[in-house]
Amino acid sequence: MTAAGLAASFWNLANPTRFLALSGRVLPWLAGLAALVTAIGLYMAFFTAPPDYQQGDTVRIMFIHVPSAWLALFLYAIMSASALGTLVWRHPLADVSQKAAAPIGAAFTLLCLVTGALWGKPMWGTYWVWDARLTSVFVLFLIYCGIIALWRSIDDPGRAARAVAILTLVGFVNIPIVKFSVDWWNTLHQPASVFRLDGPAIHPTILTPLLVMAVGLSLAAVALHLSGMRTEILNRRIRTLTILQADHPAEGGI
Repeated sequence: MTAAGLAASFWNLANPTRFLALSGRVLPWLAGLAALVTAIGLYMAFFTAPPDYQQGDTVRIMFIHVPSAWLALFLYAIMSASALGTLVWRHPLADVSQKAAAPIGAAFTLLCLVTGALWGKPMWGTYWVWDARLTSVFVLFLIYCGIIALWRSIDDPGRAARAVAILTLVGFVNIPIVKFSVDWWNTLHQPASVFRLDGPAIHPTILTPLLVMAVGLSLAAVALHLSGMRTEILNRRIRTLTILQADHPAEGGI
């Protein structure tokens, strides 16, 4: 497909009715695939992956913790792209995408923090330290919460979308800090073990279920995102109909 064709397809999905129709067909298959892949990943993580020679069975927390961390960053990247779509390209569904992604990203960030604390206790002897990586992820969670709060504090969707888009782009400065904190500062958190220039530093018996879990949770995140966008579109239609009905009440007695 040419660049012009891709652009045309992109803008065709700007029509909420077309988006609802397409996502309605895709969503059941996507959710089913996400459940299947995640179930396979969990089975591999808990029944086929061997214990780590140093961490023992505690290493199994990694199969939830690491994909959650990846998705926390990925969903914020989606929100940032959507923020540009709102401010620069004026895409009609950009703010819908951004609003739907925020609670999902916050949930994965919280899951990352909780599983990291559970993993840190046997490894470091404490649930929490003000480590650069942990602190920057906690800041990311606070940014997510602030974005959600800002959405709820402004009634007008247009004004809310612009304000949230600006806050999201300002908060994006924290993403490279989260990513490179273990390289820039001396931290307790281990450096990258999967996405390395010299290849993964994890044995395939652990790397394979980790990647399967990452795919399964990623599919689940996309399914939740599409579902959230559908819900937001329908809520806005109900809001519009309610306003129209209030402005032009039906005349009785006819």
